[in-house]
Amino acid sequence: MFTTRPTLQGTFGMASTTHWLASQSAMAVLEDGGNACDAAVAAGFVLHVVEPHLNGPAGEVPVIVAPAGGPVRVLCGQGPAPAGASVAHYTSLGLDLVPGTGPLAAAVPGAFDAWMLLLLRDHGSKSLAEVLRYAIGYAEHGHPAVERIGETVETVRALFETEWTSSAEIYLPGGRSVAPGGLLRNRPLAATWRRLLAEAEAESAGREAQIEAARRIWREGFIGEALADYAARPAMDTSGERHAGTLTGDDLAAYSATYEEPVTHDWNGWTVAKAGGWSQGPAFLQQLALLQDELPAYGSAEYVHLLIEGGKLAMADREAWYGDADEVPLDALLGNAYNTARRALVGERASYELRPGSPHGRTPRLSKHAVAAAAGVDDSDARGISGSGAGEPTVARGVAAPAPARGVPAEVAPEIDRNGATRGDTCHIDVVDRWGNLVSATPSGGWLQSNPVVPALGFPLGTRLQMAWLEEGLPNSLTPGRRPRTTLSPSLALRDGVPVMAFGTPGGDQQDQWQVHFFLAVALRGAVRGGLDLQGAVDAPNWHHDSFPGSFFPRTMRPGSVTVESRIGGGVIDGLRRRGHLVTLGEAWSEGRLCAVARDAETGVLSAAANPRGMQGYAVGR
Repeated sequence: MFTTRPTLQGTFGMASTTHWLASQSAMAVLEDGGNACDAAVAAGFVLHVVEPHLNGPAGEVPVIVAPAGGPVRVLCGQGPAPAGASVAHYTSLGLDLVPGTGPLAAAVPGAFDAWMLLLLRDHGSKSLAEVLRYAIGYAEHGHPAVERIGETVETVRALFETEWTSSAEIYLPGGRSVAPGGLLRNRPLAATWRRLLAEAEAESAGREAQIEAARRIWREGFIGEALADYAARPAMDTSGERHAGTLTGDDLAAYSATYEEPVTHDWNGWTVAKAGGWSQGPAFLQQLALLQDELPAYGSAEYVHLLIEGGKLAMADREAWYGDADEVPLDALLGNAYNTARRALVGERASYELRPGSPHGRTPRLSKHAVAAAAGVDDSDARGISGSGAGEPTVARGVAAPAPARGVPAEVAPEIDRNGATRGDTCHIDVVDRWGNLVSATPSGGWLQSNPVVPALGFPLGTRLQMAWLEEGLPNSLTPGRRPRTTLSPSLALRDGVPVMAFGTPGGDQQDQWQVHFFLAVALRGAVRGGLDLQGAVDAPNWHHDSFPGSFFPRTMRPGSVTVESRIGGGVIDGLRRRGHLVTLGEAWSEGRLCAVARDAETGVLSAAANPRGMQGYAVGR
């Protein structure tokens, strides 16, 4: 089978991330004697530097970790809504949705503390200085910028120049955005990490004590003080007005990342582990639960139709039942009786309805906005916002649409609407080491285009609160102290109870569509060199649908829509259209941005693969 790259195999260690510099930094840590957790943390901090349009230190990161010989655990680095972030406060400002940018959309930052716990609690072995040195080096001395950084900055140029001037100082030096391959530096960020290390090392010579000191400095020291100060400053957001945020020093001081049990589902000899109902992760498991043992021929129109329709049912349940503001009935949602009844709803024709189920006989609860979107009512034009579809975050408003970045052809420039809105994204990291430790992490948020850069720190706040509804009584209502439902969704798979594969992808609402397709490609197709054909599954044609309210502002829905890679084949495309799907042909390599690593439990052989789409993700190993 043709693939763009080989599935890497070896016995020492493997890392796969969405940027080659992060992958190689992870590998450098493994070569220096670190384990998979040390390597993942180093890669995570490098991604903050080299993919600042996709994630940042004040964002969030859910992690699934399988320590060698230990239980699989979920590390939740998704911060909650601040104490002042109530529905009443936001609606009193005349808002019906949480803005997609600006301080009002900032949850308590969760990523930093999660990285510290992954490094500290019986998982890591390296010092904080040893894992941060790669990120510090790239921030201080520069890294060759990928195309999308400059393109993204150009879409928000007017905003940076007139409103978010602290961001312009880093990303528009001398009034110019960085050209593809040009060196991009973030010396304020490098100075932040150097000061953090100096203060932590001044407190103690011990590794764990220094990491605990770093956690305190983030929450209550110079970093926490700067974050709280900037959150209180009004800034322009997607509402077209300037608002101050609700995040305070008390919110930062009270937060700690937490470990919890994963949610799992068994399918054809596999067990897949995901984060809980505060994420969209269980929607992956529901899609598996809806499948019968015998499936149509892999890759056929019937196969793709079946997965699309099952995905619609799972995402409808996500909309009605998932969130941190109420208990999620996952036992019923993943149960055989429930999914047998749901499976019967899948017909020969594409459904255009949003059809949540009734686990335990309970009545599903949908927001008014979701009901309107499902009914085809789109008031986005009336409200002056983009209605360009579900999936990934909107990042700017109220500025004229600029020309593409210098040297970037118009046909490959990022999506820009009349308000200057573009789309953001996410990162991913998978690492496996020679001892059998596996880590899967999906860092996101805190994008350069999400909030003004805090000048004393070199990075902005995040915007994850935009995923919560401004309506009381819903599982995902904006609630102080509760996590907004996140799209971030790392995955880990086991065979016979033994962890064997870690994988994930950027992509917002599309993450648990693309990952299901990848997983089934691994599970249903042949092996390569005696191991899992990871690269073949990554390279396989992919697709997504938008038949549900999106998680990101302006939270639109496109009933019946399906976007497929053009290379999926004319027979499949025609077959989908005959079944009533509204098919959009994407570019040949445009759907899915997966990373994956694996370990053969019998031989100890390690494998890795990475997404060729975007020419950015890479796997390394030996």
